[in-house]
Amino acid sequence: MAGERHRIITIANQKGGVGKTTTAINLATALAAIGERVLIVDLDPQGNASTGLGIDRRDRKLSSYDLMIGERGITEVTLETAVPNLFIVPSTMDLLGVEMEISQQSDRVFKLRKALSSPEAMAFSYILLDCPPSFNLLTMNAMAAAHSVLVPLQCEFFALEGLSQLLETVSQVRRTVNPRLDIQGIVLTMFDARNNLAQQVVNDVRTHLGEKVYHTLIPRNVRVSEAPSYGKPAILYDLKCAGSQAYLQLASEVIQRERQRLAA
Repeated sequence: MAGERHRIITIANQKGGVGKTTTAINLATALAAIGERVLIVDLDPQGNASTGLGIDRRDRKLSSYDLMIGERGITEVTLETAVPNLFIVPSTMDLLGVEMEISQQSDRVFKLRKALSSPEAMAFSYILLDCPPSFNLLTMNAMAAAHSVLVPLQCEFFALEGLSQLLETVSQVRRTVNPRLDIQGIVLTMFDARNNLAQQVVNDVRTHLGEKVYHTLIPRNVRVSEAPSYGKPAILYDLKCAGSQAYLQLASEVIQRERQRLAA
């Protein structure tokens, strides 16, 4: 599914602990479950997306580091996961050194875009880029390569403050290196219906950003938290739990937005 229906989505938030990797893993699994061919590129040196999909560190002989420095192509660094239709370019701690290696090169911001422009990469319906929790050269490469950004936002007091910084970053990237970049959507995570503050955050974010915010709320959920320690997406670990059901709904919204974009 190439061309117009091939989409690269960066999952980014400079704040850690907002459910970014959990969203990448479970959104990718939900998309794969309905027949889309999906690739996750793990750009976080911690490698949590790789671990959460059951990729043993000993099997990560090649990684997103090799892709970023241009030594290997997408086919060479891609591994199958236990989820049919879902593949991953794993991460290793080598990524910590990638900025030093490429920082003096004139095309340093476009390394990932170049790597993902091959016919092999274009064969995926969706490529999800799981970024580190900071705005560094890895995140800049992800935004330069992507069609859109999906922002996981924790339902907490400082959520809007951090979001405004991220939206300004997206605007800056659009002005300087990637005019096509837009906001796919903002997904509210770790929602606790018993918490009045969480509901207030939901209301405030919806008031400020309207239709950019997905209708789906990702609840705070024990089963979702447990799943990575078993090397499984929550959707495989416990399909019927509230968190898994929410990620299935989110996948439906993402696809609906892509259909609307194609129809426009």
